[in-house]
Amino acid sequence: MRLLRSTDLALRVLMRLAVAGDASPTTRLVAEDMDVPYTHAAKVVAELQHLGLVDARRGRGGGLTLTERGRSASVGSVVRTFEGDGDVVDCEGATPCPLHSACRLRGALRRAQEAFFATLDPLTVQDMVAEPTGPLLLGISRGPGSG
Repeated sequence: MRLLRSTDLALRVLMRLAVAGDASPTTRLVAEDMDVPYTHAAKVVAELQHLGLVDARRGRGGGLTLTERGRSASVGSVVRTFEGDGDVVDCEGATPCPLHSACRLRGALRRAQEAFFATLDPLTVQDMVAEPTGPLLLGISRGPGSG
């Protein structure tokens, strides 16, 4: 299973903010640190804010901070939210699969997808930045005022 770019970015933003300490990096700085377009990062941050995982303040002294809810968020829940609840394969697309009514593969893929999510459910954002990841994230992130 391959994650959408927005899912991957959402997880990386949450992890980046989990190690930010008292710093409040801007969306632009986070986008630069992660080498992604600002507009893409802004959309992901807006969704994370809507979910209550990130606080975003505008203006001087503004920036992004991870909420307590964001710190304890289940990685599985975040992935489910960004990926949606669609099937792994589109059996009913523009050219519906002729096996659709009697296919056993679709159910197997659905169970595999749920197993994937279930594996991520007990992990929190905070778990994801434990050593050695957290210190590495700090090493590749620029501090406030740089860039």
